[in-house]
Amino acid sequence: MRRTYLAALLALFHTAAGSFGGSPAFAENGAFTGNAAGGFPEARETLPHESAAAETLRFTPATAPEIRFVGRAARSDDGALSFDWSGAYFSFRFEGTRCAMRAADSKRNYYNVFVDGKPHGKVTAEGPAKTIVLAEGLPHGVHTVLVQKRTEGEQGRTTLFAVGSDGPLLDAPQAPGRHIEFIGDSHTCGYGTEGKSPKEPFTPETENCDLAWGCIIARYFDADYTLIAHSGQGIVRNWGDEKEVSDCTMRERVARTFDMEETPLWDFAQYRPDIVVIKLGTNDFSTGTPSREQFDASFGEMHALLRRRYGDVPILYVVPQNCDAYYDYLRATIRTLGDPNLHAVPHLAPINDQTDDLGAGYHPNLRGQCKMAAAVIPYIATLAGWPMPQDRPIR
Repeated sequence: MRRTYLAALLALFHTAAGSFGGSPAFAENGAFTGNAAGGFPEARETLPHESAAAETLRFTPATAPEIRFVGRAARSDDGALSFDWSGAYFSFRFEGTRCAMRAADSKRNYYNVFVDGKPHGKVTAEGPAKTIVLAEGLPHGVHTVLVQKRTEGEQGRTTLFAVGSDGPLLDAPQAPGRHIEFIGDSHTCGYGTEGKSPKEPFTPETENCDLAWGCIIARYFDADYTLIAHSGQGIVRNWGDEKEVSDCTMRERVARTFDMEETPLWDFAQYRPDIVVIKLGTNDFSTGTPSREQFDASFGEMHALLRRRYGDVPILYVVPQNCDAYYDYLRATIRTLGDPNLHAVPHLAPINDQTDDLGAGYHPNLRGQCKMAAAVIPYIATLAGWPMPQDRPIR
């Protein structure tokens, strides 16, 4: 039965995506092609002697209506946005050839830059506020730029002050009209996705949430997304924690504005997703199997919060491979709660192989992440009532 189910999922994946080698945007190891080493090419940061050039740009505050921000952030009175969750992104349209952002970071974070729907580069936000070039030398005309935080909250908090361009900002890009919220761990953060082998140690440079299953699914459905995710976190306990129930897991973090700060709590009225997809459990099992009572208490707390804040939106819990006990717990919990919009689906093992599907630190690369996404897409389509375009790749 499991072999038949997995074969059907893989057939769906190959039908929708074709072979990995057939995609011009990606290399075989799952990274974007763009330079000799793979991955995003490095876009450059403004140097001190270029400050005069930066001053020629027209800067617009980050909270202006021409700039569309998606994610959790704190807004300041001077028009700045501060955020740390993985995958937070903003987009804007301008007429010209060059654009930049004015930003600061408490540590160091990496950002993907897309221009007119295509990968353009990777930039770094680090230290005090500076002007960071996002794109330059573009053909003169109207361009759409999207900037995405590819690293997670542990790498620091970014404050975006303004966006600059050498021509006028235009109306903000239109929202797609769909929104998925993903709650997860390192698999959702894209930990190690750009690593070349499983034995390669993790570095923040190889973390890229855009190559992780949540962003892949959002692309497939042409949906906005938020990633509420933190590597090493569980719902009952975290990776390697000797305590049976960790002091702070995703059950607490899900209520926050910032991943790394207990306050302020998030204002859930800012957006309401069409569906919430949870994938937690791998870290819970790192030191043994949590009990049914421990799971019910932790998941019950998260479930109650989501229901208070999001109403009756569908919630889909994706149980990671090798966490079979959680699937059994969830089926019993669903019956107990009597919640018709709470659902569970298992990622049956082995959904990923242990060689070609893995990047740094034995975490899935793009190839492995695509398989995980393909296994969940049909359920989201059914629960959200969205069609599954047969000619759209899963990547």
